[in-house]
Amino acid sequence: MLKEERFKIIMKQINLHNKVLSVDLSMLLNVSEDTIRRDLKELADGGHIIRVHGGAISNSLVRPFIADTNVYSIEEKKIIASKAVKLIETNMTLLLEGGTTIFELTKIIPKELDLTVFTISPQIAISLSDHSNISVYTIGGQLKKNHNIHVGSKTINELYRMRFDLCFMGVNALSVERGLTDIDMEVVEVNRAMFEVSNKNALLTISEKLNFTKRYQVSDLSDINYLITELDKNDQQLAEFRKNYMNIGIL
Repeated sequence: MLKEERFKIIMKQINLHNKVLSVDLSMLLNVSEDTIRRDLKELADGGHIIRVHGGAISNSLVRPFIADTNVYSIEEKKIIASKAVKLIETNMTLLLEGGTTIFELTKIIPKELDLTVFTISPQIAISLSDHSNISVYTIGGQLKKNHNIHVGSKTINELYRMRFDLCFMGVNALSVERGLTDIDMEVVEVNRAMFEVSNKNALLTISEKLNFTKRYQVSDLSDINYLITELDKNDQQLAEFRKNYMNIGIL
């Protein structure tokens, strides 16, 4: 496989899942990890990705607020946000994760709603700072710098002392068989706690992330109340989710 072909596949995986591991790319492309590391270095040197220990992450994951950041599937994420915002009612207490889809949601929350919002993302908190009717709180802990969210035991302990009406969470990979999965155990542990302390949970994801699985399970789909994609709720791509998990409201 030519280097240019590898680059296209690597960029597709990073844009789709926000983060990738060198070992996974090595298996996917059937090349050595040394080759993958050289590829990632070249892509990072060109400003296309950000290298981290063991792999790489997308630019938009770290810099979602910068105007010239090229956010993957931005139009689809705006559609998802427009559906998700309809679940929000005045006087709710919300729990928000981080990421570009959640960021799009914060842009369109009606300013007249009286809300209390907690988030593990400092950037998401800042994005809500001009909403005079929203009380915004960050749930502190160790800042995972390449994700811009708080992780670790302090974050988890704070979460377990609270209760929320509705949690909005992004997706790395989602499948009927294994539910919500991710490649980062620190993120998984915080996400598990977020689900446990929320009365209802909503997953926001572009359809390209459906029918993928990663190493660690956050939750099976029995814990999910809403699945929100850019697709029509009756789209064939969602058929297995409708069939196997009738408890989920698909929007």
